[in-house]
Parts: sequence; structure tokens; C-alpha cells
Amino acid sequence: MKVIVLAAGYATRLYPLTLTQAKPLLPVAGKAMIDYVVESLAPIPDIDRVYIVSNSRFAGAFQKWADHHHATKSRFDFTVINDGSTDDANKLGALGDLNLVLEREKIEDDVIVVAGDNLFNHSLERFGAYCRSKNQVVLGTYDVGNFDQAKKYGVVEVDAEGRILSFIEKPPHPASTQVGIALYYYPRQILPRIREYIAAGNNPDQPGFLIQWLYSRVPVLTWSVPGIWYDIGSKETLEEANRIFARR
Repeated sequence: MKVIVLAAGYATRLYPLTLTQAKPLLPVAGKAMIDYVVESLAPIPDIDRVYIVSNSRFAGAFQKWADHHHATKSRFDFTVINDGSTDDANKLGALGDLNLVLEREKIEDDVIVVAGDNLFNHSLERFGAYCRSKNQVVLGTYDVGNFDQAKKYGVVEVDAEGRILSFIEKPPHPASTQVGIALYYYPRQILPRIREYIAAGNNPDQPGFLIQWLYSRVPVLTWSVPGIWYDIGSKETLEEANRIFARR
């Protein structure tokens, strides 16, 4: 099993913090955001390589992080991929980056895809076990607890088996408080569908767009992330995450 960490964005909403440092490398309670991602995935026994896709501005910094992390903390082997972009004007988008890694590295394996700015405080071992047992596309979800918060995300409705019935981005009247987050499992037999999505000229930017395209074509299951999850999109959420994770 492979992991692809999406880390090629420019996080302009966090300027000037992210002018000289990639958002996933910013510290939260003394650790880089990407540390939380990798440490949460570490208990999944099948993972044998982690690909980090970045951009020309920050690929070197991610390589330095990966070398240090592998030497001091992690059993994972890391590969840093530079997508060649230099700013928002020529970025490939998250799904463009995902397709780039699949094609360049000739990946024909089950893949977990995760955004490098997700903060987890809980092991994702059971996510890995669930994905292996189902062998279908899985979207990580999180209960944000209230409908006002849900309006900011992609809201999912599921059937009794957890299969997605609808996935609506930023609905004005959410049907639930369960939202899709940037944590995905794609079994190897689904990878050609990702190529198909890109080749058809669909939106290459937000990773949730692929799930919206897929769930009417193949079964897409959900798995609810336990504990605390943060999506760091602003200075306010970064400050809040620092407070919460520092207490823990």
C-alpha cells in the first residue's frame, strides 16, 4: 500500500507565514503538521512508501524533512515529488498532482491519499483495516457537530452500509453534520478511473471533486475519523489548533 500526501498548494490565506514555508511544515504545538499526518498513518502495517507531492518552491524543504524523519522517527521510505509549479497561476491542482504521482511513479497498488495540512490526534490504523476489508473507495468523514460549520465543507449522506448517497459541497442547508475530509482510499482497480477523470478535462483542483464524480459510478464508502481533526485553512484555525494540541 502506498500513501500520497498532497502538499503542493501555496496557502495564500496564510500569507505571510507561508511565503517562505509550506503550510504542512508549519508547527502546531511544537510539531510540523505533516508529522501528525505521518504519525497517524504509521500504525497501518501495509504501507511501504510515502510520496509527498510538493512544488518547486518547497520541494527541497520537504526533502530535508523526509530525510530527518526517516532517520530519526519513521519506518517509512519517503519520495518527494516536485510538480514543477512555482505559484498559484501554474499549479496543477490536488487531483492533477495525484495523477502526476500515479503516472510518474507507475503506481499499481492500493493508495491512501491525504492532505498534508490535516491534523489528526488519533491513530488511523482502523481506517487501514476497514479499507483492506472492503476493497472499495473510502472517504474519510468527520462530524463537525453543528450545521453552521457543515456549510463550510462537503456534506455527505450515506445509507445503512455507509455508502455515499449524496455529497454536496458547501450546501446552504446541510442535511447532516458529517463532512468529507481530505482522507481517501483508492484500491488499485480504481486507479484507471482517476486517469479517466483527468483525461476528460474535469476540475483538477479540489480532491473532493473526484469523489463527487465517482460515487455515481462506483460504490464509495465512508469511515468516520475519531478524536480531533482540524483542517488548517486560516490563521484563526492555526491558532486554535495550537491551543488545542498544546493542551493535549
